[in-house]
Amino acid sequence: MSDVALVEKLVSRHQELRNEISRVIVGQDAVVNEILISIFSGGHSLLIGVPGLAKTLMVNTIAKTLGLDFKRIQFTPDLMPSDILGAEILDENRNFKFIKGPVFTNILLADEINRTPPKTQAALLEAMQERAVTVAGHHYKLDQPYFVLATQNPIEQEGTYPLPEAQLDRFMFAITLDYPSFEEEVAVVKNTTTDQTAEVRKLFNAAEISEIQQVIRRIPVPDNVVEYAVRLVGKTRPHKDSPELVRNYLDWGAGPRASQNLILAAKTHAVINGKFSPDIENVRAVAFGILRHRIIKNYKAEAEGISEEHIIRELF
Repeated sequence: MSDVALVEKLVSRHQELRNEISRVIVGQDAVVNEILISIFSGGHSLLIGVPGLAKTLMVNTIAKTLGLDFKRIQFTPDLMPSDILGAEILDENRNFKFIKGPVFTNILLADEINRTPPKTQAALLEAMQERAVTVAGHHYKLDQPYFVLATQNPIEQEGTYPLPEAQLDRFMFAITLDYPSFEEEVAVVKNTTTDQTAEVRKLFNAAEISEIQQVIRRIPVPDNVVEYAVRLVGKTRPHKDSPELVRNYLDWGAGPRASQNLILAAKTHAVINGKFSPDIENVRAVAFGILRHRIIKNYKAEAEGISEEHIIRELF
């Protein structure tokens, strides 16, 4: 199938995909949209929200509609790297046999990733970046496509291990999940307190998702759009020529991976909206989720209640 035909197929099926997901997930349209952009772009996402907002159900539903395998890991203080990656055991013939861990899937939900020590958090790094893991000196490729969705509870921080900046940077998006509106919560209660459960149809398969990811990378981007993305990311880095807002409120800015992710996500955002090339508006549409976890505020910003969103909006 040609690139144009694949793009047209994605455009035609995208709204159908959203409608299918909305049969189970009420509201949260922006969250679902950013997760889908991340998947089609070949990235990972960090979902920040309090417990009980149907994060697991959302990811499971998206996996079903995309025809992808889904596994969930509950991160706890006693979780070991081998619990994620797998381990070698002696079989009945006293030969070593590798038992795959839950990381071998298409979509992995790393629930409350900040509740496990850094050694176990780091076990995901190679999987996220290289789409492969190394166990006992052996290299194992992961299934394609591969997508990690990690969750964090923003309220309860006692007994947690904050993700280091190097690992945060591996996530394409940091997505904030808010409480539903009154009308949405009424709909949720009505839908979940009966004996009827909504079923979703499979609209894609793993091979099609991988093909779409490759097509997204081949989409041309005008030089002025690339330069805008790089300039926007550069503005977040404090130095003597930075905007006053940045010098006053940021300790550290976003790195080059932010520029790469801005362009990749802008390509996907353009495609699902029926365009064959992204423009500056597409870059702006994805900028909040891509930049909010890559800029580090100083004590002054914390004291004055200046949010990452406010700083990014001012940089536009």
